[in-house]
Amino acid sequence: MGHPSAVATLLCQLGLSVAIQWLGLTESGSGVAWNESHHCRLLAGLVPDQFQLCRRNLEVMHSIVRAARQTKSVCQKTFADMRWNCSSIQRAPSFGPDLLKGTRESAFVYALAAAAVSHSIAQACTSGELPLCSCGSVPSEVPGPDFRWGGCGDNLRYGLQLGTAFADSPLKSSKLGTQGLKAMNLHNNAAGRQVLSDSLDTKCKCHGVSGSCSVKTCWKGLPNLDEIASDLKSKYLAAIRVTHRLIGPRKQLIPKEMDVRPVKETDLVYLINSPDYCMPNQQLGSLGTQDRQCNKTSVSSDSCNLMCCGRGYNTYTEEVVERCHCKYHWCCYVVCKKCRRKVERYVCK
Repeated sequence: MGHPSAVATLLCQLGLSVAIQWLGLTESGSGVAWNESHHCRLLAGLVPDQFQLCRRNLEVMHSIVRAARQTKSVCQKTFADMRWNCSSIQRAPSFGPDLLKGTRESAFVYALAAAAVSHSIAQACTSGELPLCSCGSVPSEVPGPDFRWGGCGDNLRYGLQLGTAFADSPLKSSKLGTQGLKAMNLHNNAAGRQVLSDSLDTKCKCHGVSGSCSVKTCWKGLPNLDEIASDLKSKYLAAIRVTHRLIGPRKQLIPKEMDVRPVKETDLVYLINSPDYCMPNQQLGSLGTQDRQCNKTSVSSDSCNLMCCGRGYNTYTEEVVERCHCKYHWCCYVVCKKCRRKVERYVCK
């Protein structure tokens, strides 16, 4: 048996990893029919409360599997220009220290995953996928003189209700893990959902002769998840390091630095500083940036200087084949030629 403190640390990490283990549903849940309750037993990574939610709401599991898939792809797309590029999310339901500990990277993933579940369920209601819900309710605000409420709005209320129950239950039911990390993850889950709620916007369709738009029908709709992730990335970059401290009768998350403003509900918070992700280090969850492609002309995070951490880069010439000189033929097809051109790629040493 290992050292007691090492065992305790491992148990803590196992308990905490469980909160986003459901992202592994992209593997275990994609081929499931979801028409019988015993199908919930086929899933790895669900805590008892999630298992019960699955049994009671089989029809919503397609939306949750879709949310897991979107969380993975959108996270990697959003951070493609950063040293930490969210590639570790593909290891779900197993994770490394970058997502097991209280880093700002885990803050982003928790917030995005929580938003994705509610987003996916809300839009599934609108598209008629779910028998227990339909379009969102008609907005209470008075419509303007040039439009009327109609169409089928995204049912954010139902999405938030079921999404919160699913995403938060591992953190509330698990007895493992530190209270500070649980509080951090619950806060970031709520922040992700708040950013989602704030993104609900008025969308319209024109009616009238020859598209004159004399009448508009409008409804409340959500943007795609990429936009939510972009907003959350801004909050990731401005995330606040916090500590879990007794304030009055209960413990709260407060800024670790005394001169930082109080935490808002839409702020992302983290407990420990991240590594610079320049060099591989399994204990820190860093994969390093060797062999990553960089942008020679950029001055942002994807620049060769920043991405390669000052180690320099190699230049490669590559020939690409692409469509060109396309012509439209009546009716109704396009004919293109194939052109070859050489492009330079820059890869970190």
